[in-house]
Amino acid sequence: MYHFFYQYNPKGATWGDGTLSWGHSVSGDLVNWADVGNALDPTSPFDANGCWSGSATVLPGGRPAILYTGIDANRVQVQNVAFAKNPADPLLREWEKPDCNPVMPMPADVTGNNFRDPTEAWRGRDGLWRVGVVAEVGGVGSLLVYRSADFLRWERNAAPLHASSRDVPVLECPDLFPMAPPGAAEGLEVSASGAGVLHVLKLTDFAKEDHYMVGRYDDEADTFVPAEPERGDDPGNWRRLDHGHVYASKSFYDARNKRRVLWAWVDENDGGGVARGWAGIQAFPRAIWLDADGKRLVQWPIEEIETLRRKRVGLQWATEVEAGGRKEIAGIVSSQADVEAIFEIPNLEEAETLDPKWLQDPKGLSAEMGASGRGGVGPFGLLALASGDLEEHTAVFFRVFKHDGKYKVLMCTDLTRSSRKEGINKPSYGAFLDMDVEKERSISLRTLIDHTVVESFGDGGRTCMTARVYPEHAATGSSRLYAFNYGAGAVKVSKLEAWELATAAVNGGGDM
Repeated sequence: MYHFFYQYNPKGATWGDGTLSWGHSVSGDLVNWADVGNALDPTSPFDANGCWSGSATVLPGGRPAILYTGIDANRVQVQNVAFAKNPADPLLREWEKPDCNPVMPMPADVTGNNFRDPTEAWRGRDGLWRVGVVAEVGGVGSLLVYRSADFLRWERNAAPLHASSRDVPVLECPDLFPMAPPGAAEGLEVSASGAGVLHVLKLTDFAKEDHYMVGRYDDEADTFVPAEPERGDDPGNWRRLDHGHVYASKSFYDARNKRRVLWAWVDENDGGGVARGWAGIQAFPRAIWLDADGKRLVQWPIEEIETLRRKRVGLQWATEVEAGGRKEIAGIVSSQADVEAIFEIPNLEEAETLDPKWLQDPKGLSAEMGASGRGGVGPFGLLALASGDLEEHTAVFFRVFKHDGKYKVLMCTDLTRSSRKEGINKPSYGAFLDMDVEKERSISLRTLIDHTVVESFGDGGRTCMTARVYPEHAATGSSRLYAFNYGAGAVKVSKLEAWELATAAVNGGGDM
């Protein structure tokens, strides 16, 4: 049984005033979920103003434990522990909080009341448990490490595992996990160590972006040596987990399938959560592993998502999309769909020259260029959640540029025409792919569409982009799906498969 814990306010779709709890759902396949009631509620002085973020750890003997941030009666952030009351209950419906809470009080050197979000705990080779907690120490965003022999009495290490620059005082939702050698798709349990084991340190900054660094973690000294030290201490300069709209991701080791699974939160982008009665969703779960270069993660929707695939359509037209052309992908309900495509580029001569000012700002370049204007090689890709008159659509596309004697591929998700509604954030997201398009001459894309969510995986999952969109036409009509090419030359679609997706069962309802 998979267990998913999430922040939940029983009184409404807001952060609440001391009412934040831990909702709890269970699943046999990570796709269909059933609510089993709250796991934690704010019932004690040490969490009187809410049970906030944290993590679960399975202790020896199979007893699950939760470490979580409570805001106490004095509105101070502290770390607490809870244990499954009956580990033999497969639904883990009851949890108990020992009287020794808080197990990690607010340290004296923490500023701004920023002390929160404990990670999953892991054991070092000395047998001691360790857990990471983010804190603002003297105005510096830091990841503190605590050690314990019994999961009740915790002692802080003298030095943090990570300290950011003074420009980053607040960090959130840390994750530290081991990875198998580069290129190996299997996952490792959280306490794995050894000569061939690399670790990923993931941090969320207050700009609501998740960044990560691959490196080597020493569980004797509790130190982390980054594989790319030139990126510096500011997580904002590390590799981006998702170049779109995700936040506060968390991973776990799936022992059943020997993989590491990442799940991210996607909050609302239109300010309408309160009126709907819910706010925020989870992205599709992703399997993650280290790419062959040992520096970046590959992310791919878990294979269980494919159990939702129903009606399939393939190429319904000649494989070539002419310059300035669109081809409809018809025959399925495309507001809930899974699309896989490979675009081949026969000619790179028309590629535009890249202005160097955009090298560090692909998002700005995406906003500047957009999907609607004509280019050289591209834009080409998909138009998702499109209205019949194309006044509304979300474009996921690629564009190739010349730079320094080589070529750079820009991947974009353009939301500027995603909705006619006013007052909605409609940004453009962008990232440069780390690939040799001159050698490969093709680019792969997989896009999952789920009503208000468009998740895209470029270059085999090496670059990911998630977007929240709110098309007005979806309330009264159906959406359409197109392959398009607004470049100067033809693009060949050598593969195109699209599946209509069934609706998963979620907490007694039918929404995915």
